Amino acid sequence: MAMDPEEKAKFVDRTVVEHNDLISSVAKMDKVPLKMFELAVSNLDIDEPPKDNTIHLSKKELFSFFNVHSTSVNYRFKRAVERMQRQAYFEIREDNGKKGFRYRRIVPIPYIEWNDYNDDVILRFDQAIIPYLIELKKNFTQYALTDIIELKSKYSVILYRWLSMNYSQYEYYLGHGGRTKVQLSKLKNPTISVEELRRLTDTLGEYERMSTFTLWILKKPCEEITEYTHLKVDFEKIKEGRSVKAIRFHVSAAPQGRLPRKAGNKAAERQQELKKANSEIYADAMASDYTKWLTKVLMLSPNDLMNQKLMIYLFEHVYPQYDELKKLGGGGVKGNHKVQAHIRYVSNRWTPSDDGRKNNKARYLDVAIAGYLVQVRGNQIR
Repeated sequence: MAMDPEEKAKFVDRTVVEHNDLISSVAKMDKVPLKMFELAVSNLDIDEPPKDNTIHLSKKELFSFFNVHSTSVNYRFKRAVERMQRQAYFEIREDNGKKGFRYRRIVPIPYIEWNDYNDDVILRFDQAIIPYLIELKKNFTQYALTDIIELKSKYSVILYRWLSMNYSQYEYYLGHGGRTKVQLSKLKNPTISVEELRRLTDTLGEYERMSTFTLWILKKPCEEITEYTHLKVDFEKIKEGRSVKAIRFHVSAAPQGRLPRKAGNKAAERQQELKKANSEIYADAMASDYTKWLTKVLMLSPNDLMNQKLMIYLFEHVYPQYDELKKLGGGGVKGNHKVQAHIRYVSNRWTPSDDGRKNNKARYLDVAIAGYLVQVRGNQIR
């Protein structure tokens, strides 16, 4: 049954903002707990989160969100709470670089309280889930809560979140640059292996026939997403021989005048503030005498000087250690000579590897000065 437009309008200003690692995680829960979690997230103020991670909802809000009458929602709500606390969790997979993946299992809302004599429902987020909802300086996605209200299956919600993550990156880089046409096309029309899609939808070992998998994990969710959200989605199967190995989605979007709103707007503002702060740190790094000395001995190339990330790392991690060495060396001109001597020393011993992964000047300089400071402090103690 479609939601009454007046009921849906109550949530039009609500935005869900989550870290991409959470969106790419496996939601070990069915539709009701998953949508309840999204509703709770939309109530969270990322700039002023509650100290005890607790938010308050009303039963009327729950009735409206799930589009049911009070008698049935009480039963469904209690069942959803039971499943969320006893068996539902997110399995979050974080890329740990060369070490592989790190996995975390988090029950997102372990505590819920309500009673029969007032309208208040209390939900408390687990502390472990908070960084994925609050620390949103980068790699986050926002979308309107109203986009998922009428989605009828868990798979529709999961697929919508994943497609929104990719399409949001497409829109960002389309407007800000930094990606080639081929890279933009891959974000707008993302491809996912069948194995990864099964992991994401928690259907490993289920819907083993491709025709059944296509119907419930692809066809119906794409139809729901197209009907009820701002995304318009179609898909194609990519085969190797007779086997389907991957799915490529084709996504377009209707304009969203209501976004960014509320928490999403604050997350975007925070990202802009971080960008501005990084620009200021970069300017300070470029003006530093240490940068001039490193450039003079050819430790920093013109390309290095244009690498904002590298220069910020030097300014925040290496240059403070140079300050300490300068102080231990007697300060003033004498201290400067001590730092310059060290820079010449490490420059003469810098042997970049043919393997680009090991060609990390910032890390090399960091380790070099840290080790040298240990030696200088030890000599002064003697």
